[in-house]
Amino acid sequence: MIDHVIKAENLGKKYAIAHQMKAAPATLREALARGGANLWNRLSGRRDSAAKPSYEEFWALRDVSFEVRRGEVLGIIGPNGAGKSTLLKLLSRITEPTTGRITLQGRIASLLEVGTGFHPELTGRENIFLNGAILGMPASYIRRKFDEIVDFADIERFLDTPLKHYSSGMYARLAFAVAAHLEPDILIVDEVLAVGDAKFQRKCLGRMDKVAGEGRTVLFVSHNLQAVESVCRRGLVLGHGRVCFNGTQLEALDFYLKGMEPADIRLEDRTDRLGDGSVRVTSIELRNARGESVECVRTGESAEVRLYFHSTPEAPKSEIVVALNVRSAYDFPLFLHSSRFSRTAFGPLPKNGCFVCTIPRVPLVPGRYPVTYSVMPSWGRKAEYCDYIRHAFELEVRHGDYYGTGELPLSTHAVAVLDASWSLEKT
Repeated sequence: MIDHVIKAENLGKKYAIAHQMKAAPATLREALARGGANLWNRLSGRRDSAAKPSYEEFWALRDVSFEVRRGEVLGIIGPNGAGKSTLLKLLSRITEPTTGRITLQGRIASLLEVGTGFHPELTGRENIFLNGAILGMPASYIRRKFDEIVDFADIERFLDTPLKHYSSGMYARLAFAVAAHLEPDILIVDEVLAVGDAKFQRKCLGRMDKVAGEGRTVLFVSHNLQAVESVCRRGLVLGHGRVCFNGTQLEALDFYLKGMEPADIRLEDRTDRLGDGSVRVTSIELRNARGESVECVRTGESAEVRLYFHSTPEAPKSEIVVALNVRSAYDFPLFLHSSRFSRTAFGPLPKNGCFVCTIPRVPLVPGRYPVTYSVMPSWGRKAEYCDYIRHAFELEVRHGDYYGTGELPLSTHAVAVLDASWSLEKT
């Protein structure tokens, strides 16, 4: 029995991109003159040699090789333009590779974009049978699964409504329900979570887990790194059309995120900052409970984040609000604390000073956490930032004795620790 249900060998996909050599008309007179000349050329059978396009070879994928075992859930991640969707189209046999070979074992169901394989003029009921037939399912089998599909998609009220009247979310629910419930050997999903609400996303993730638990294979492309971490067991990182990394999902996510991290640039040299510059953070310092400048802190210990700033005469004279936003390594929001929450008013500001955020007990498990800061004229009204840098620094947290027992949850189980206690009562 072949254990690999997908085997890609040296896959490549080349496209020819046309470039129009003739410059666009600069004035209305030039556009009218060129239009008249083109019309005359067409009527007289002549060709406009100046308008001939040139072609550039573009490799969307090149030398891509990997294998997927039966029952695996593979997450495919990478920046926009990395070749993820092109790869899925090759695996789904929507398009042929320019080079290389693909070996597939079993029936494939693909959900590459909302509405693929559906007809907008047909009703939801009719499209379930149409899409099932496209996937190679007999009508009797579709009828057996029909109620499950409708219940999962939650569209019973609109079952006999043409799909052209469906919202994008309803489209996605129906498409995923059909693809996942017709029991393909390989399920290919591309960014279905991008159009669903939270309830639908949970159902999708649960269904993909169930599909994998039944011994079938799932390929999942998403920019939602939290979802990739929770549902996948392996990860494939693509970049510029090539495989950059192939390993466990956690290793793949770490590899991808390290590639996204900005270089170690001083704050004053950062070009991605926002704001009018009336207040400008010049450096950031982390201190421990003893007031010492440190590179990292420990779980459960006190810490200070100090934002040293310079202000100009244009700085707002009224309330200044400062905030820190701590996120997970996979860019999931964890904590946001603002000076407004603690009713701390800043302003007017000195020319040079320091905003100090004191954290009595660091509630994070060991790890590295990107921190964003913002300085604003006020909170709750539309106003430009005075200063803002996304991922301005990383807060490194090491193991600490938060509970006084030496015990902490694993980073795979939690990102934060909870100050709680247990007791037993007789009832």
